[in-house]
Formats: sequence, C-alpha cells, structure tokens
Amino acid sequence: MWQLWIDTGGTFTDCIAVSEQKIKRLKVLSNSSLRGKIIRVNGNKVMADFSWSASHDIFHNYTFQLLKTNFSSAIENVNLESKTIVLRDAPKTSLPEGTDFQLISPEEVPIFAARLITGTPLNEPLPLLEMRLGSTKGTNALLERKGQKVAFLVTEGFKDLLVIRDQQRPDLFTTNIKTPPPVYEKVIEISERLSSDGQVIKALNTNKLLSQLKKLPKDTAMAIALVNSYKNDIHEQELKKQLVTLGFKYVSCSAALSKAIKILPRAETAVVNAYLQPIISSYINGIETKLDKGNLRVMASSGSIVSSGQYQPKDSLLSGPAGGIVGAVKTAELAGENKIITFDMGGTSTDVAIYNNQYDYSFETKVGNAQIVSPSLHIETIAAGGGSICAFRNGLFTVGPESAGAYPGPACYGAGGPLTITDVNLLSGKIAPQGFSIPLSKSHAREAAHHIIDEVYHKTSKKYSLEELLTAFTTIANEKMAEAIRKVSLKKGYDPKDYTLVTFGGAGGQHACQIAQLLGVKKIIIPYDAGLLSAYGIGHADIEVFKEKVILETFASLSNVDDYWNELKREAFDHFTKDHHPEGRMRVKRRLYYLRFKGQENTLEIEEKGNVLKAFEEAYKKRYGHWLEGHDVEVESLRLIAVVRGGQVTQQVSSTSTHTPLSLTSQLSYTGEKWEDTTVYSWENISTGATIAAPSILSSNNTTVHLGKGWNLVLNEYNAAILHFQTDVSHQTIKSKEANIELYKNRFMSVVEDMGAILRRTSFSVNVKERQDFSCALMDAQGYLIVNAPHIPVHLGSMGVCVRRVMDVLDMQDGDVVITNHPGYGGSHLPDITLISPVYIGKELLGFVANRAHHSEIGGKTPGSMPTDATSLEEEGVIITPQYLIKQGQEKWSEIKELFTQAVYPSRAIEENLADLRGGIAALKTGIEGIKGLCDKFGMNNIQYYMKGLKSYVANAIADSIKPWKGEYQARERLDDGTKLQVTISIDKRITFDFKGTGSEHRNNLNATPAIVNSVILYVLRLMLDKDLPLNEGLLDKVDIHLPQSLLNPDFSHSNLPAVVGGNTEVSQRLTDTLLKALRMAACSQGTMNNLLFGNSKFGYYETICGGTGAGKGFHGHDAIHQHMTNTKITDPEIIEHRYPVRLEEFTIRNGSGGTGIWNGGNGIVRTFTFLEALSVTFLTQHRLEQPYGLHGGEPGQAGEQFLIRRSGVQQMLPGIDNLLVENGDQLTIKTPGGGGWGDKANAKSKT
Repeated sequence: MWQLWIDTGGTFTDCIAVSEQKIKRLKVLSNSSLRGKIIRVNGNKVMADFSWSASHDIFHNYTFQLLKTNFSSAIENVNLESKTIVLRDAPKTSLPEGTDFQLISPEEVPIFAARLITGTPLNEPLPLLEMRLGSTKGTNALLERKGQKVAFLVTEGFKDLLVIRDQQRPDLFTTNIKTPPPVYEKVIEISERLSSDGQVIKALNTNKLLSQLKKLPKDTAMAIALVNSYKNDIHEQELKKQLVTLGFKYVSCSAALSKAIKILPRAETAVVNAYLQPIISSYINGIETKLDKGNLRVMASSGSIVSSGQYQPKDSLLSGPAGGIVGAVKTAELAGENKIITFDMGGTSTDVAIYNNQYDYSFETKVGNAQIVSPSLHIETIAAGGGSICAFRNGLFTVGPESAGAYPGPACYGAGGPLTITDVNLLSGKIAPQGFSIPLSKSHAREAAHHIIDEVYHKTSKKYSLEELLTAFTTIANEKMAEAIRKVSLKKGYDPKDYTLVTFGGAGGQHACQIAQLLGVKKIIIPYDAGLLSAYGIGHADIEVFKEKVILETFASLSNVDDYWNELKREAFDHFTKDHHPEGRMRVKRRLYYLRFKGQENTLEIEEKGNVLKAFEEAYKKRYGHWLEGHDVEVESLRLIAVVRGGQVTQQVSSTSTHTPLSLTSQLSYTGEKWEDTTVYSWENISTGATIAAPSILSSNNTTVHLGKGWNLVLNEYNAAILHFQTDVSHQTIKSKEANIELYKNRFMSVVEDMGAILRRTSFSVNVKERQDFSCALMDAQGYLIVNAPHIPVHLGSMGVCVRRVMDVLDMQDGDVVITNHPGYGGSHLPDITLISPVYIGKELLGFVANRAHHSEIGGKTPGSMPTDATSLEEEGVIITPQYLIKQGQEKWSEIKELFTQAVYPSRAIEENLADLRGGIAALKTGIEGIKGLCDKFGMNNIQYYMKGLKSYVANAIADSIKPWKGEYQARERLDDGTKLQVTISIDKRITFDFKGTGSEHRNNLNATPAIVNSVILYVLRLMLDKDLPLNEGLLDKVDIHLPQSLLNPDFSHSNLPAVVGGNTEVSQRLTDTLLKALRMAACSQGTMNNLLFGNSKFGYYETICGGTGAGKGFHGHDAIHQHMTNTKITDPEIIEHRYPVRLEEFTIRNGSGGTGIWNGGNGIVRTFTFLEALSVTFLTQHRLEQPYGLHGGEPGQAGEQFLIRRSGVQQMLPGIDNLLVENGDQLTIKTPGGGGWGDKANAKSKT
C-alpha cells in the first residue's frame, strides 16, 4: 500500500510516496497541471517537449490548454515515448513551435499527484493508499482575501473590536496610516454579558438578532466571540444552536476553538476560521471522496497529524513550515543531533525555528495581519529569500524586503524581473544552471546587474565592477539573515554557536556556509530532500492532540491539579476514540504548566515532572537573569499533549565507504576575492560516504549546495550532506562605501536591537515586556546619537541629549553604569529611567550605549506616578540625579534602594524597579559586547569611520530633502488652559526652529524639556524625509534650535523643580501637531495620549488611549489608532476584567468625531468602564477644549470629553486633567478626540 506525503504550496506541490521500500518523489504545479512546449502540430496530434513524472498514459479526458490563448481540448491519449498528444479537437489555427501549453487535471492536486504516482487513469478508482496532507489553501485564501462572506457576532459594545485591535500603528513614521480592514462583511452586536468569572450578568436576548439574520444568505459563515466566554461558553453555544436551526451550516465559536483568555485574538481566530471553513471543507471533501474512508490525515501547524474529520481551518495556516521543521528534526536525529536551528529559505521569505531536545510551541501566531490562537511550532519569518530584490535606494545598496515573487520572478527567469539574490548567486557561480528546475538566463541576470551599476554611476559618478556589486549584495543579504537567526536565539536565551544549522528550502544551501560562519556555527546538515522537506516531515509527524485548561490561580492555591490533568486526558483520549484509534495505542506525551509571576503576561513552559516550582525558578533565572523572591507564581494554564503510537517509517540506510566522488563538471565561482574553479557534483550520481572539498557545488533535483572556503562535506548513510567547518577564513573586505554604509547601519542597529531583546527578556514590568515602552541607543564618543531602536518616538532624540548632559557632570570610565531620570539632564519624565555605559576599546573611548525604560511606579503623590495636581518634580516621584549604579565594577544596589525608598514620595514597587534595572544593565552589557565584537571583526578605525559616515549620510540626505521646502513657516496652538505653543520654522541651507512666543514655565505638570523638543523635531524631520533612513543626530546637523526659557525649557536650577509628567505625554503630542501645522503636512491628530490611571493601595493600572488621526492631501485620517509620539498597546478587555475590579462596557469608534473635508479626519473612540470597587481615578489629557485643527478649509475634529454616571444615576462632566474617587457601580465614559479634516469640501463641490 502506498503512503503519500503531500505538501501543497501556492505554486508547487511536493510529494513523497513510499511503498515496500520504494520511494518516489514528485513536484507538480499546485493548479493540477503539467507544462510543456509545442514542437509541431499535425491535425489533432501535437508533438511536444516535456518531462513528466508518469510511467504510462493516464491522461484520457484531461484538458490540453494553450497558455495565453483561449484554445483548449480534451485529450484522447498521450504517447510518453514519442511525446505525442492526441487531442479530441484539432486546433483551427497553426500553433508555432515553442508555444507553451499545460495539461490540466479536473481533480484537486493531491489526487492528481496520487494518480501520477500510482498510474491510475481518471476513470479508475485509486488503489488503497494512505494520504497525509499539508496545504497552504487556507493561508493563501486568507492572505489574498478570497474567503467566504462572514458575519461577526460579538458582545454589545464591542462591534469595533477587530478594527481598533490593540491600537498600535504598523509604521511609526507616516502621516498616512494604512491598516487592512477585517475580513468579515457584517458585524452584529449581541445583547448579553458575562462577568470575568463566567457568571451571567445579562441574559442572552436574540429578539433583534433573528430579524437581522433573515436578511443574510444561508451560505454566510458565522463567527461568534463573546466577552469572557473562555470562562463560560453557554451563550456562544446557545447562539450556535439557533444559527444551525436557521440553516447556517458554518458556525465558528471562539471558546470552542480556544479556551485562552483574551477576547481580541480569540475573536480574530473565530472570524478567520469561519472565513476559511467553507473553502477548506470543500477542498478536504473533494479529496476524501476519492479515497477509502479514514485514509486521509491532515498536517496541523503544531507539527502533528490530525484526522480530516476533526480538522479546523485555523490549525492549517502554518502546516507547510511545520512539516519542514519536523523533517529537519528527523534528519538531525538520524545524524545524531538534537539541538538544531532550522533554516528554510524559499523564494520570498525564510523561516527559522529552534529545536532543543523538544519542539518549541506558540499558542498565538500571526499569519498575515491576523493573530490566531492555535497551537503551532514557533517559527520566525524573515523577509528575505531567493527572490529578494537587490536595489540602489536612497544612495545605498539594499536587499529586500520586497520580492520579485513567482512572476515576473528574478531577472534570470527571463520575464522582465529585477535583480534578485537568485540572480546574484547565478552570476557568482553558486548555482549550477543545468541542475535548476527551470531554465535560467545568465544574460538577463547580467543585464539587470549592469542596470544597477549604470544607475549608481549616474547618481554618484562611481563605476562599480560586477564583482564588487555581487559581493555587496551577497554580504548584505547574508548578514541580514544571520542577524535575524541570532535574534530568534537571543529571545529564547540560546547561543547559536551551540547548535547545528539544518538548512533546506530551494535557496538555503546557497547561503548556509556563509551564514553559519557569521553565527559561529561549525556544523550544517542539508537533507537530500531539502526541497521536499515539508512533505518528508508530514510523513514523519505524530498523530497528536493538544488539550488546554485556563487556570489563572496561584500555584500555591492549586489543590486539585490531578483532577485537571485527568480531565484533559479524558478529553484527549475521547478525541482519538472518535477517530477509531484503539485505546491501547494512546498515551500522554507531555504535561505542561504555563507559569508566570502574578501580574506578568508572558509565561514559561514547564514540564510536569519533578519539582515544578524549582524548574520554574531555574528557567526564569536562565531566561531573565534574576528571580523575584516572595512574589506569587501564577498558573496561567495547563496543556496536555496526547499521541497515538504508530508504526515508524523505515528509513533507507546505505552502507558507507569514504571516497572522493567523480565530478559532473566545473565552473567558475566568485568568492568575494577572486574567481575560482569550482567542482560541480550531481547528488543523484554520487553515493553515501562521498567526501567533497571546497570550493564546490552539490546539485540535486530539488536543491543546490554551495560549499564555501573552509568547509568540507560528507554524505552520511541516510544520504544527508553533513558540512563541517575546518579552518578559519578571513573576513572579506568590501570597498564600496554605498554598501558599507548599509552594512554598518545594519550592524549598529543589530547591536541596539539585541539590547532591546535582552531588556525585554530580562525585565519584569508589563510596561517593558508587553507595552514595549523602552528604547535602546548607541552614541559616539561625543555623545551624539548614531542609531536608535525606538518603540516609542518620544524617546527618539532625547537619549543623546541625556548622555551629553551626564558627560558634563560625571566621568564615565570602562565598566561604569550611570543612572538618571532627571529632566534637567536630558530626561523626559521620572518614570523613564535611563542607564548609560561607556564603550572603551583598550583605553580609548569609542562611544556610549544607553537604554531608557518606563517604570509604571516610581513614587509620587498618586499610584502610577502621574499626579495631575503636581506643582513640583518631587511630587511626581523619586528624582535620580546622574549617579553611578556601578563604579569600577562595584554595584551600588543598597544606595539605589535607599534612594527609591527614602524619597519624599517613595516607590510603591521597589522590587519591580530593581528587577527592571537589572534588565537594563544586562542590555548595556549586550551592547558593549556587540560593539567590541564589531571592533574585533572589522577594526576600531572602521567602526569610528562609519559612525561618523552614518551621521554624515543622514545629514546629507536631509540637506537634499529640504531644498523644496525653502521658506518660512509659522504656527500657533494653545493648550486647553490657554498656554501658547508657537514656532517659526525657517528653511534655507539650514533649518531653524524658533519657539519664541511659547508660554512661560507651567505652574503644574505640563512642562516639557529640551530633550523632548529634540525628539519632536527629529520625528517631524523623519516625516519630512519620508525615507527609511537611520535615526540619528545627523538629522540635526543642519538644524538650529532657538528655545527660550518656557514650558519647553523650564528652569531646573532652583530648588523647587518644575513638574513635567504632562509635558512628556501631552505637550510632546501637541508640539508635534504644532510643527506639522506650520509645515502644512497634515491636519491635527487627536493630540493627546489620553492618559488614564486607576487604582488603590493594592494596585495601579495605566493606559494610553487611541483616537483619530489628521487627514492630509490625498488621504483620510485613520480611526481609533495611536499617532505621533506614542504607540503603546492597549490591554485586552478580558485581561483588564480578570486582573482589576472593573468591567469594560464599551470600546467602539466614535463615529462623526473626525473633521470633515475633501479628506476626512479619523474618528476617536468611546470607552466605558463600570467600577466594581472604590478606586482613585486620574486623567491627564488634552484637546478637551481646543479642537484638533483642520487644514486648507477642512473642519476641526471634535474635542474629547469624559463623564461619570454615579450609581445613583447622576451624571458628572469631568475636566481633561483631574483626579477623583469613584465608588462601586459608578460608570466612566471617555470619548477621545477625532482628527482634523483636510480641504474645503463645500468649496470643492461648488468648483465642480
């Protein structure tokens, strides 16, 4: 009996068939077709050129179709020996030689592949076979938005849940924000409500619903997601029952798909599942009708096999990549390795995963723009592949992220495509064209390369050789991919040097050696089936099921855990029983705790064996570098993985004898230094035990391996290529400044991004780990910003100012760490704590690394450290003047702890503060090591040269970009209390920002600092450039800032220091819009962060809330999203209700709040809370009195407002800056501002 393992991709379908030690391999087009070219036509007989995997004629009643024409005919027969096709209908016109045609099967491609392998014609049933299938059918439908019409049923008050999402914008630096709409077509609000513990507060009422449903076609797919249904799905199930009774066939319920807390991803999962269900069901049914019952099993994203009857579309979205990982693990195990990094490089992207004795799972996965709750193997995707476009952009050589795709594809495909990495590899001699699956044209690739050489010459007067161009693009691509792999490892706390690289995919073998060297990896495994590895992995995957239970209790209080495990086991075994598996073959594979400290969001996976708490402590220390003694450990969930024992697939093993094989041919390849004669071997023509020395190429029917200098290769007994690094190879030198600027930009960015990864991993607080309210930076020896990895734009330019101010007062030596949050020394507000370390190479100062992170509690008069009535800095919290946290290796934790606890208003979360500071120190060490590593590799002189060069490059770019802006621009805005913000911007050869006329120092907390002004100016300049440039203070080289003493430059020299917390959050937003108003770049956005805090002596909660953005020339503003100086996420409704004594009643778009115009401003939101305890509530907002301005005749957006309805029914309007006490049952509503409109709509109509 045949076993067929099939992976259906967007373009090709891969198949491996096994029967009694026979193996067949097949790759066909996923549209169920075979291709060929016409040689000549005689009546209804077509003589053709083709190479098909068919042993005899099975093609009666298939369709013959000429490409790019309307001619088609049924086929009578095909003579495979003479390559003659007999058509039922002869073509009426002559068909020239070389015309492309395709032969099309009427069946789904897995059945087509089965017929090709088994030699079964259409009119005969397939022989008995078992099929395992992975498919991108659902993924492609989702990405191409070709699913079923969906109606989304959601709790009343949350109809815009999947529009607002987490309120973050995808691109920090744009006025025209673009986000894709949800995939549903209609949303219906359901009258019902459950409490956070699953109790029914408001009974389900479907009276209105029934009339709405009658208007919908019965083929509409239904998605149901009700708030807190993860605790109790009674209402979801009752709704489903009514929908099925009404004739709706496809109904997806969020809690049935996942029991995980968080309504946003669960709702999105339900919608995506409903969107794909009709398509996937039809596809699976079409295959099953051709097979014996029960003989189809399907690959899931978790790397496991499930029965077709229990398969959900949401589980299919990463089945192909998951199959590749399973195949890589199996290949590595046969080679004796169990710690691997998988590297799957395809045409448009590269997938990376880590395997350390066991699979690494994710339970929330992003596919396209959708966040799906489904168990999946943890895969990181990099936007780099063989089709990545190589270009000269903004004066630099760049690779990706755009791809040439399947059509037109790389230039060498001959369809007019651009230069890509595939072309670079072909021209470099790293591909043997004769071994490639389609014809490759070197002449077309060379033409595309010379087009770029000419473009560079035209723009820079520099003439590059072809070799220099190839080296530049190869190096950039390899470093980008190696850096991405390193980041994946860093997130998990692993060092790539300790792992073996398993490479597969069509392009992986061409880059494996160089990427491994960059990572310090000494061993590479490349399977023979590298181009078919997903199909191979599907064949070796286990039949598994995942069962989960959300717990949300402390570990200490969990007394009935055995009952939970038994419940999950019963559910898993019942699942297998429905698939007719005998109980004797069922077993529990893994029992997993998901633990965290109470109050955190991220969990750690801990195996249920031995001392679970001890294992959690060890895992926590390894991942985060510290331990929080005395904190409660919370069990977020339990997950059980059960498996059905089955017969293992027998591996083909060959006897090995070490030998040097005969080569196929040889060709020249370019190594970065010279052209070398490179031996080419055919994998199919050599045997196991073959040993190959570099430089060489090993080419097979489905992959190509380029063996670089310093490596050797041997084929093991399973026909896998094992590559070992033998000798050190000197780093190749690149002379191109245009390439080096790009390379060093990426290298410096990698250092600060690594710092960010460590900071996020090793910190404790939600602000750092989830909201990502932090930034990391590299400065030169003078303290000027070179690169910044900002998540929050308000940090953008302030750290350079901070470092320079600290340099004025402290001598920083090798090993020192300085701490400050002082606004007078470049700080923003007290919760933002900056850590700084110098980087010395020997005794010479090279530069500084720094990070700034928001601490949710730093003392002050009110919890959350944002008192609205503060009139002095000390009322806002602990003030840290620049001082040493570490001096000459001596840590000063006792002094810092005393500072935090003995202030006038001390911190309420000292242990959390100290934990986050330790994370900051770890991040600084990572930065120092990264820069020293670059110096070791490239030399300190080069590092200094390109630090300066990167600043100069940005300075020159801004000088070129401001030429069209020549002139003087003015604007004035007023804060809600009437305080003026005023600017005059003069642009000639330099840019001058003059803030004369701005109001004096603010009596309360609406004082900004020069560091914040710097950040705003840098941000606006970056918007003016509209180019993807490095963010450094080269942007300010042509800038003069005149900043009189004012609320933008308060006096920190006297003893009563001014309060600043509102200046950081609110004035930064208002100032940004003032500058944009002067430059007429966009109408006003909501111009506030809408800071909301509530809490008591036990807890504090803080959020910033989105609003509408301003319209501009040619675009509408965006509804309900963050803009300008912030981009923090908002907490999921179910998380808020679970953790805090509040209930979120409404989170919707405030329709009509955006200003009208030719282009309308975006709408704000409405957010309503019911308080379930007495709490203190704080607001810090703007645009409650002043409306967000429109431009060019556009109307202003509506101002925001907030009001409280007391439990008694009395309504109380609230000011924009306020602190008040609320009682149990009081209800707060916040309406955020809309954005201003652009253009006079009425005037435009009158003109037309």
